[in-house]
Amino acid sequence: MLPIINALTNVLQADDRLVIDGKLAKNKIVELALNLDPALLKLLLSDEKLRNHFFQDVDCTLIFDKIAFQRFVNNKSFLSDSFTQFKNKIGLSVEQHYLAESNDVVLSWPYKDCFLEGGQTKEEQKRIEIFWNETLAPEQVDTLLEPKALTKFTKFVQGSEVNEFDLNSDDNLIIRGNNLLALHSLKKKYAGKIKLIYIDPPYNTGSDSFGYNDNFNHSTWLTFMKNRLSCAKELLSPDGFICCHIDDNESAYLRVLMDEVFGRDNFLTTFNIRVRYAEKTLKQDMNFHKEIEYVHIYQRSPASKPNLATKDNSIEKYIYYFQELTDGTEMTLGGKKVILFNKGEYKIVKKEASENGRKEVWASGTILDGNSSGRYFRDFLTGRYDVDGYGAVYKVFGVGEEGNGYRYFSGPNKEGATKGKYYQSIPSSKKEGSTSTLPISNFYDFAGSFGNCRTEGGVELRSGKKPEKFLKVIINHFSNPEDIVLDYHLGCGSTAATALKLGRKFIGIEQLNYQENDPIIRLKNVVNGDSTGISKDVNWQGYCATITLTGSATIRMAG
Repeated sequence: MLPIINALTNVLQADDRLVIDGKLAKNKIVELALNLDPALLKLLLSDEKLRNHFFQDVDCTLIFDKIAFQRFVNNKSFLSDSFTQFKNKIGLSVEQHYLAESNDVVLSWPYKDCFLEGGQTKEEQKRIEIFWNETLAPEQVDTLLEPKALTKFTKFVQGSEVNEFDLNSDDNLIIRGNNLLALHSLKKKYAGKIKLIYIDPPYNTGSDSFGYNDNFNHSTWLTFMKNRLSCAKELLSPDGFICCHIDDNESAYLRVLMDEVFGRDNFLTTFNIRVRYAEKTLKQDMNFHKEIEYVHIYQRSPASKPNLATKDNSIEKYIYYFQELTDGTEMTLGGKKVILFNKGEYKIVKKEASENGRKEVWASGTILDGNSSGRYFRDFLTGRYDVDGYGAVYKVFGVGEEGNGYRYFSGPNKEGATKGKYYQSIPSSKKEGSTSTLPISNFYDFAGSFGNCRTEGGVELRSGKKPEKFLKVIINHFSNPEDIVLDYHLGCGSTAATALKLGRKFIGIEQLNYQENDPIIRLKNVVNGDSTGISKDVNWQGYCATITLTGSATIRMAG
């Protein structure tokens, strides 16, 4: 059977009205189609492929889709200089119509109406990608996206490995292969069942591993993202969320693209994540250092309700930051220099005059009931060693009478402690000169964690690795225990590892082979009791259930 583009050309050439100087007359074809010309319709109906593509069967009556036919005729088959309906420049259109026809706009770019497989399997690999046009190459698109068989299953349980798999099981899953093919293969079982999708895609900076099509790098990236986001939307549950991590290179374009895919009304917020310190040495080709990255967050529908802390029931809304301190750390608290020892206990090194004559106060005894700072410690800080570790220091807004808008507290300095100190002075080492009195609700400072997560999970990633403490915030905000978390840019497995430690189920998809730093290695470590990342915070002891590794039938799986 001929491809549809050839079948249509052959059929139309049989009508003398449509051929001028040996070439098909596009405008005449469109005119007759819009007028529902009987002779043209008869020609189209004479070919089974054309009948199936341009007609819909409604109660045994064939209805001609003249709009789809018009789009097809105006596309590549009659425009030899382009394989895309969009001109080769950035512009704005709405649902295939130009801006002048509507007040709603979406971003358009070359090859937007195409599918890009993105078959890179090694970081250094470059490939010439084929853009399959969804209108002109429906057979190729259908073949590309039809579900693929998953093969070569290996199941890991604590301390052992077996080669078996139950198709009806709810095992955690790592898929080795192309994420576009894998996402479409997951739809049959998981459509509408994924509570949270977190992805950390290529940033398209030229320095990451995204190296497809150098001639249309920006357009290629947008096509690559759109193909996968559109399928990911189908996997989300009605109350689900998607969180997409990006830097400022593509952040604005990604936001507009996600508005189009998920609906502008479903945009929740953008988390601003501090990932490095300002004083870090600038690269020679940078005028401004990139301190902040972004997480664009969308809900699947208004039914989605994030687990955001409120002023009335959780400390999380109040904490500006906490700092983990190790033995031997010297710092100033309450106008006094102290040195930490024994997992966060501290002793005074040298007494100094406290600022403005203020002092440090034990939050204990009657102060826990009769003093606002004492009550705050009683209600929110006791027991925080389970979450933040020993020796945490908190900057808490909305507490204190010094007119500064905040006070500093120390957390319990040993397990089981129900008292700690707060400081009526402002530690001079903590002055920022800022007039802000409230924390920024969508700003998170994880610069320290991003700088110290290289060896988490017993694997390393050259760049872009995300710390488990950061992912813990995302996963706790937008999912609950036993929910499924999906990451289809899994990398070295940070999302899967964190989800597992937080009692979630996960599906991870990774195409590249990181060898000794592979997500498979990391998840084996987690199953067997990995002690890095958030393990101490959640008392992680290992996992007795299963993680299943599989590979796509079309992708060779590294074992």
